[in-house]
Order: sequence, then C-alpha cells, then structure tokens
Amino acid sequence: MITFLMALSILLVLFSGFVCWQVFEQRKVIARMMENDDIADSEQEPELVITLRVLNPIALAKRESRSARVLADKLPVMVRKMVYQEVMKELEEEMTEREIDVEMQIEYR
Repeated sequence: MITFLMALSILLVLFSGFVCWQVFEQRKVIARMMENDDIADSEQEPELVITLRVLNPIALAKRESRSARVLADKLPVMVRKMVYQEVMKELEEEMTEREIDVEMQIEYR
C-alpha cells in the first residue's frame, strides 16, 4: 500500500510540475503577444462608448413621416438608414445645444 501511495505521490508531483511549466509558457506567450500589439504595461483605462439601437425604425418612420409610410414597404433599408441619420442629427443638435462635445458615427454590423 505504501508503494502505491508513493508512486501516486510521485505521479502527482510530476503532473503538478508539468501544469506549472505550462502556466509559465502561457504567460510568456501572452507577454510576447502584448509586446507585439504594443499593449505591454498599458495603464490606459478602456474607452466608454454608448450604443443606440432604434428597436422599430420602420414603425417610427411611418409614425413621423407621410412619405415614409409609402417608402417603408418598398425601400425598408433606405428608410432604416434615414431614421438613424435623423436620430443622429437630433442627438447632435441636443448635445450642441447643451455644449457637450461628442463624436457620432453610424456603424453597420
């Protein structure tokens, strides 16, 4: 029984050593990748971004515009784009009015 426990202990020590070696190798790989991407020792805080999504742009367009009622069924992509452009324009006007500097852009995902 003692030999079995001793053999098991040796196997566990060897396995622990292997896992420890793998952890050190992974740390080296991560450090190298961070150096290559110029992220090493970066104390810079992450940038905060607000994302806005109009949940039902077609319904909004139909509600707000007579011409959109006609175009929404025939050209939905164009109407969605126009809704986002109008929302962005209104938000930008509000921010300018309140003297808040913002950078706004539409992202397609």
